[in-house]
Amino acid sequence: MAPVNVLMMGTGEYTTGWVGKKSDSDKSTGVVGLVMLDLKRRGKVGRLGMCGTNGTKLPAIRDHMAALGEAYEGIDPSTIETFPADDVVDREAYRGAVASFAPGDVAIVFTPDDTHFAIALACIKRGVHVMITKPPVKTLAEHNALAAAAAEAGVLCVVEVHKRFDPIYRDARDRIASLGNFSFFQAYMSQPKHQLETFRAWAGKSSDISYYLNSHHVDFHEWAVHGRARPERVTALASTGVAEASLGRPCEDTITLSVQWRNLADGALGHALYTSSWVAPKSDVHSQQRWFYMGASGEISVDQAHRGYTVATDASGYGSVNPLFWKPTPSNGKFVGQACYGYVSFESFVDAAAALNAKATTLAACDADLPTMATTAGATAILEAGRKSLDAGGAPFDLVYADAASTTPVDMKPAF
Repeated sequence: MAPVNVLMMGTGEYTTGWVGKKSDSDKSTGVVGLVMLDLKRRGKVGRLGMCGTNGTKLPAIRDHMAALGEAYEGIDPSTIETFPADDVVDREAYRGAVASFAPGDVAIVFTPDDTHFAIALACIKRGVHVMITKPPVKTLAEHNALAAAAAEAGVLCVVEVHKRFDPIYRDARDRIASLGNFSFFQAYMSQPKHQLETFRAWAGKSSDISYYLNSHHVDFHEWAVHGRARPERVTALASTGVAEASLGRPCEDTITLSVQWRNLADGALGHALYTSSWVAPKSDVHSQQRWFYMGASGEISVDQAHRGYTVATDASGYGSVNPLFWKPTPSNGKFVGQACYGYVSFESFVDAAAALNAKATTLAACDADLPTMATTAGATAILEAGRKSLDAGGAPFDLVYADAASTTPVDMKPAF
């Protein structure tokens, strides 16, 4: 199949590894940019573009990314076109950038949460396939609008939820299918408090820690029981103090979503707790990540942060590492992270877009295999209802469905 051209929207940590300096997280090489450069090396990607809003930052970003070419054989960051011009600041630079790409090309959106809808819609209207980082949007109305626009335009629109490609998560999801009715799920995910400085521009303003982190495990849980159970009521709780002191504005430290679920086969109830925080102390991992699932006939526990692999150095101290997600360490001068689920998530999207262009697959087939906007509305509904609950002082919100058998929410309303 012919290679696809790729426009990367956003120039931050996950795309480039640059946060005004080289990131000190596990993503100092960036992820999106390096994956796309490697896919270009492999012949799956053609033209590469990258678009931000502040062109004055781009020279430093290009200098930072040039090190990728020095570290990995066959990787050439100089092939990436950048938008806007280096002397331009333009909040709508994405419009000109996407206009320079053609229908059938690909856009990957890693920008602040409140910008996703406008950027993705512009790409869809151009006939460009789109991948959006989680959460794809912040409201159910915008989610369903993008799903409808993509269907009308005949383009693929998916969410970048890479945990679906973690072999342990995928195996757990398949085992969950045999455990009968859903009963209970509990997840926790954190970021160290120094990351608040990285997120200063948007934390507590355009988005919150639940949208940013709970989105991972809300999506996993919804995927694992999709078609067999549905979320119906959401109540949120929060802790405050640390982030507000750091940022100088209101911002929750830790958010827990309490969600009532109903099994569709017999109406039996289940419930879930999703907790996320960005005020954790520095520890052996950048992000604590663990969950527990209980079904009618069994239970599963996963500690994603600790894979039984630890490294200690004079420079970095002691840490648990997870090369199953991302492996930036070169091997004999080569990048060898192609089997990492942080890589496979993007490659699967690029492959699907190329197959659609070649008429070798269909959007319906993609709905069955990938986290498309058409199949992920439940996760967005839970996250939005959680935000509404917090804003209403912890009042519960009910998700509204078209009928008793539907698994796609269409609205939400106060429970009382």
